[in-house]
Amino acid sequence: MYRVSPMNSEDRLLELIAIVGPTAVGKTELAVAWAQQINGEIVSADSRQIYRGMDIGTAKPTPAERAQAPHHLIDIRDPDQPFSLAEFHDLALAAIADIQARGRTPLLVGGTGQYLAAVLEGWQIPRVAPQPELRAELEQVAAQEGAAALHARLAAVDPVAAARIPATNVRRVVRALEVYLVSGEPISRLQERQPPPFRPRTIWLHRPRAELYARADARIERMIAAGLVAEVANLLARGYDWSLPAMSSLGYIQFRPYFEGTADLTTCIERLRFDTHAFIRRQEMWFRRLPNLEIWTPDHPAWRAIIA
Repeated sequence: MYRVSPMNSEDRLLELIAIVGPTAVGKTELAVAWAQQINGEIVSADSRQIYRGMDIGTAKPTPAERAQAPHHLIDIRDPDQPFSLAEFHDLALAAIADIQARGRTPLLVGGTGQYLAAVLEGWQIPRVAPQPELRAELEQVAAQEGAAALHARLAAVDPVAAARIPATNVRRVVRALEVYLVSGEPISRLQERQPPPFRPRTIWLHRPRAELYARADARIERMIAAGLVAEVANLLARGYDWSLPAMSSLGYIQFRPYFEGTADLTTCIERLRFDTHAFIRRQEMWFRRLPNLEIWTPDHPAWRAIIA
């Protein structure tokens, strides 16, 4: 007699489509078209599109694109408001659950590797708020004794985290020590992963490097024509200074020399091109690790069919 195998817990989970890829690869175009076809809604996984007033430099979906498909986690903070990985993680999971509960399909879309990994890999993120004074003390240790000395302190209390974090990445070493000193628990233990409440299907959009660079350069030209320099000037006029994490973003910090009178605009635009190419190379390191990965190139039948 034929017997049906019982469903395992993973089979009962709803699918989450993630569209990932480097800057200028075409994520937004594909996501909007696909969302329209499958009754979907887009959850942004971009660490800079959260900020209001930073539209051009972050290549934020246009009002027309947002009218074609609902978007979540865009324009949710002012540039001087803090926003953590833990906050993104919680908001993204809540948005995904809400979309699924309404019978629609969530699409997680973006290029911020840490945000994507946190959601798709089921990170458990320490709920330790930033401690400015403690961070300053730890950064002082790195400045006076060297990054290796600070890393040695981490290795003494959390060797697992120390093995994962290079000594040269002072920011992450400081954060790991901060978590330990505040909570009494190693960050490596607090970051243990649990299966996420969905079945991820991760689409990595991929183009040849030279093509990506050309597309990124063309996008930068469009940004300049659309008023990127004026957007930066407006942010500065509103009191958002260069010390803010938002203002250190790609597409903004490159214009600091221009506004401070130490470089001309052409030089800053060329710097933006160079930094964008470097960012594209770094992004790929994150995408390779994501679960259930499918690599789509522009000639992939599904990619071509969706945007046709």
